Amino acid sequence: MLCPSCNTETGSTSAFCPHCGANTATGAAAESAQQSGLSETAAGTLAYITVIPAIIFLAMEPYNRSSFIRFHAWQSICLGIAAFVVHLVLTLIPIIGWLLMVPVGLGFLVLWILAIIKASKGVRYKLPFIGNFAEQQAK
Repeated sequence: MLCPSCNTETGSTSAFCPHCGANTATGAAAESAQQSGLSETAAGTLAYITVIPAIIFLAMEPYNRSSFIRFHAWQSICLGIAAFVVHLVLTLIPIIGWLLMVPVGLGFLVLWILAIIKASKGVRYKLPFIGNFAEQQAK
């Protein structure tokens, strides 16, 4: 029996095509987990909320199969780690480090908001320094 949707041989007793998931009787596409869950742009945006959703998206199917979601999850994790390390270093430097914490913190806030906006629009925007690493990890 051929699938009416993708013309792949399915076997005589299959109700759904093993190749595309379509109903072999009607040809209607089966609803995938991606369609019933979050869209790629929503998941990419949510990855920036905290590091926890980013880690969940890297571990959970079908989100870990999307290069777009993996990129934003890795970039979110790297941005969080970079902000933590820079904040830690600045707290160890007396007076000058403490004074720099406010503008540097605002800089990280601007990068974070920019990344959220770009992910919500479906853009794969690479942040300076950490974007290339995130892109390598997403592949």
